[in-house]
Amino acid sequence: MQLLNLSSFQLNKGALAEVPRSGLRPLKTNSKGKYQSCSFRLSNNSIPDVTGLQYILSHFLAQPSKLGWLDLSFNKITCIDPILCELSELRVLYLHGNNIWNLSDVDQLREMQYLHTITLHGNAIETNINYRNHVITALPHLKKMDFSAVTREQQVLANVWHHCRNRGKNTRESLQ
Repeated sequence: MQLLNLSSFQLNKGALAEVPRSGLRPLKTNSKGKYQSCSFRLSNNSIPDVTGLQYILSHFLAQPSKLGWLDLSFNKITCIDPILCELSELRVLYLHGNNIWNLSDVDQLREMQYLHTITLHGNAIETNINYRNHVITALPHLKKMDFSAVTREQQVLANVWHHCRNRGKNTRESLQ
């Protein structure tokens, strides 16, 4: 199913009646017909933003607050929306293959204490020379980024980079 955006999805009765594809395990539902799943895939659509995401999750999932894995890869998302921070139990977030261009958008995810895996490659932010250091510093709990492990050495180097960068900013500000 091809979605134009999540907010129009909630208005589309046909889209709300869609049955998710079954994977290797059968899909379990509760007595209200909602799926008992901790993962949700919205990849390979034309979604420009995540407006309406909470509504969609509440419609399909028995416990949307327990969402642990969200795949929004290969869409047309241009920024990381703070609404993602409301998914407090999220552990894995796929955002690769979108149009995210502002590296500082990642900073919003800092409060997500359980987030340990993120993908952001294939976005414009990947071209920033400090891309990996910035993400690792912004998300100190990361274990994997862009499908590769975040090593202890990378965390230390990213923190050194961050402190040097901030010291340079503080020095410039005090000279002005």
